[in-house]
Amino acid sequence: MSASAFTPDQEKAMVRKVTLRTIPFLFLLYIISYLDRANIGYAALQMNAELALSSEAFGFISGIFFVGYFMFEVPSNVMLNKYGARVWIARILISWGILAALSAFVQNAMQLYMLRFLLGVAEAGFFPGIIVYLTYWFRSKELATTVALFTAAIPVSYIIGAPLSTLIMDNIHWLGWSGWRWMLFLEGIPAVIFGVVCWLRLTDRPEQAKWLRPDEKEWLAFELERDRLSRKNVKHLTVGQAIANGKVLYLSFIYFVYQCGSLGVGYWMPQIIKGFSDTLTHTQIGFIAMVPYIIATTAMVMWSRSSDRRNERRLHSAIPLAVAAAALMGTGMTANPFTAIALISVALAGLYAFKSPFWALPTLFLSRSTAAISIAVINSIGNLGGFVGPYAIGLIKGSGKSATAGLVFLSGLLVVSFLMTLFIRLAPGADPAPAGAAKAT
Repeated sequence: MSASAFTPDQEKAMVRKVTLRTIPFLFLLYIISYLDRANIGYAALQMNAELALSSEAFGFISGIFFVGYFMFEVPSNVMLNKYGARVWIARILISWGILAALSAFVQNAMQLYMLRFLLGVAEAGFFPGIIVYLTYWFRSKELATTVALFTAAIPVSYIIGAPLSTLIMDNIHWLGWSGWRWMLFLEGIPAVIFGVVCWLRLTDRPEQAKWLRPDEKEWLAFELERDRLSRKNVKHLTVGQAIANGKVLYLSFIYFVYQCGSLGVGYWMPQIIKGFSDTLTHTQIGFIAMVPYIIATTAMVMWSRSSDRRNERRLHSAIPLAVAAAALMGTGMTANPFTAIALISVALAGLYAFKSPFWALPTLFLSRSTAAISIAVINSIGNLGGFVGPYAIGLIKGSGKSATAGLVFLSGLLVVSFLMTLFIRLAPGADPAPAGAAKAT
């Protein structure tokens, strides 16, 4: 049977086979990733008092991770291209797991600044590397849904991490250690273990896959090449050209503003919830924090399927930002805790629904060979928003206002990001809009 002779049912079965082999494992790795970067928000419920950290200091601790991430994102992806995903992603996992566990031993703010910076350095390149890795296995028409299935690990990591982190903090105090120290230490170990598993299990390219039959390898190679040739007006860029490319920088700024909102909410949510009532235990805060992320996960997958079904990326990226901006504005203006949680849930649903259609946008005007560096540039510059968002809320809270007041500021930034996404200029014919919708050219 020739590569092009697969029946529709065989094609679906093939895509399902590749999905089941790759996505669950990558999903698990990304849960571990976000658990180790975001658990500092729950540690703050005990850690800030024990280390005498101000709101400004905690905001800086939360954000400095992304400075290291920014500085080493592109070099890390150059190394991934050189050594392959299996070896380099394993290295990333093992190094960040060690550093995450070492964070449990800090005695002051300066030590925590250094370890959080180094954690960002260690983890740099992981997300864009995985996005590029997925393009080696999936066609453009499946990419948004596939990326959504992978990036759904972000809200799921909060769903798992919120109760897990707070349960550890409230119940484990072995050897006289505080609960937050045990939480950071125990949650760092899985990254080291799965780094070894990654090196043993991950397959770099379809042609190396022992779990595919020869005819399946042939079909997948044929389809991926046909998909590559079907994309017109794509560009092939060097590292320097990718960094200086106008569209790449434009997308970088959109992602920067997005990350301000997404991570500003994520890192401060435990303390925002704590501010609703003095009687809440850490475990109760963890379970309450699950609710918005359960809603966000559902919205993320459903919205990405809509994007793939309609083969439309621009509006599917812009609309969630507008929804998130409105919800964050409402959250910052309400004092009712139930209304606030409902609005935060809507905001996070919008923020996470944005992700998958957005990461399909670069493939509309960039070649696959350029994708590793270009996506790394977008992700690294964009992730500086992970410094600005949490730190801005820390400054606003430190000035005597509540953390929720900072959400109004983040809402304004998301309006800017929405407008930039709405009016983005893509290559002609790159993003077919639904019938009757306005189209950027």
